[in-house]
Amino acid sequence: MIKSKKIHFEISERKILLRVFDVFFVLLLLFLIGKYFNFNYFQITRDNYYWTIFLALYITSIGTIFEMYNLQIANNKILILRSIILTSGVTTLLYLLTPFYTPTLPSNRLQILLFFFAILTALFLWRNFYIYFLAANRFVKKVLFVGSSKKIENLVEELTKVNPHYQVIGFVPTDDRVIKNTLNCFSVSDLDNLFATNYIPEIVVTNENSKIISSQLYTQLLKLLEKGVVIRQYSEVYEYSTNRLPIHFEDKELYKFFPFSRSNQNALYAFYSRFFDLFFSLLGLIGLLLVLPMVTFFNFIWNKGPLFYTQERIGKNGISFEIYKLRTMVVNAEKEGAVFATANDVRITPFGKFLRKTRIDEVPQFINVLKGEMGIIGPRPERPVFVDEIAKNIPLYQTRHVIKPGLTGWAQVNYPYGVSLEDSLMKLRYDLYYIKHRSLFLDINIVMKTLSTILFARGQ
Repeated sequence: MIKSKKIHFEISERKILLRVFDVFFVLLLLFLIGKYFNFNYFQITRDNYYWTIFLALYITSIGTIFEMYNLQIANNKILILRSIILTSGVTTLLYLLTPFYTPTLPSNRLQILLFFFAILTALFLWRNFYIYFLAANRFVKKVLFVGSSKKIENLVEELTKVNPHYQVIGFVPTDDRVIKNTLNCFSVSDLDNLFATNYIPEIVVTNENSKIISSQLYTQLLKLLEKGVVIRQYSEVYEYSTNRLPIHFEDKELYKFFPFSRSNQNALYAFYSRFFDLFFSLLGLIGLLLVLPMVTFFNFIWNKGPLFYTQERIGKNGISFEIYKLRTMVVNAEKEGAVFATANDVRITPFGKFLRKTRIDEVPQFINVLKGEMGIIGPRPERPVFVDEIAKNIPLYQTRHVIKPGLTGWAQVNYPYGVSLEDSLMKLRYDLYYIKHRSLFLDINIVMKTLSTILFARGQ
């Protein structure tokens, strides 16, 4: 008999939990303040229910931009404090600036301060409760691995590094000759007693070839499956935990990562995507025209050379095009040949560093979007010389060219600027995840994360 089930929250459930209770505790505190104190700016009634709806939307959307629902930040009491303050401040400001859907400005300005501190206090108290009583206790999941002892230790380390709430209690080897490692090793005969004395909700199978699993082990796994134990492939667990595909240097079989997103053939999604591209490209270029005089002035002082430059990049289906950018490096920066830009590249001018941090240097790429050579969202367009070099070492690298490149993308918002083959491999994992799962929801998520990247100046 398997030991009784305990409460456990998956990654997606944690994010829903955070969103729901962020709103709940803010509304609860505002309700209590309105009931017991002289506070009438925000009141929850049947007649003004839309006030509550818009406040909830502001908290969750602005919280997303300021990384309130990034689980690594949500578990850190210092980083989450910064997010709480920013979310509370911007939510209050936007709420005050939309009087058609929110309460009219109060005559007593202290009401505004009380509104701000109510949001701040509610989020602070709830999030600290989450860190001390939920994140530390409720999110740990015991897992048993099944697979070859040759690779098991590396796979466990790879998974627990990105999802520390996985508590791997050991593994059942599938090879005849077991290689000794630091993990607890269990035989098939141990499983009945192991599951009777421990609550283990999940088994992770690392072998892609089911023929390697013995009939005795297969029968035992089937019994556990019938008793409610979840059995999943390692690649599935890795993808779910990291939001990237488990691609390695030697991988060549693309079929292992299918099916790709149906949005790639969805006419409605294609229409929405192109409309989105055109609309925001026009807005972006109008914004560039407004700041162009100031940018030109500073470029004349600190960049000393042409303002714009073009460069050959690889687009959809491997077709090259000229990309437009604001120049951020010294003139003739590549007179000795093309090389990756590094974190502290001496070729980048002082003003160029500012342009890169704020991503203003990439605004001219909206011209490429209007021409249909790029999209707002997609893999980063790379130079032909680098594509050829990387593809020699990563066979699946060319797969990222099945869709248009983009100004921003899943790899750009999840991984810093890369200068090595290992970095290129990691970004490819994110790019292929986007190609596989691209959707309206994922696009909105990328836009939110891009705003976070710009606001926190994480650009190169």
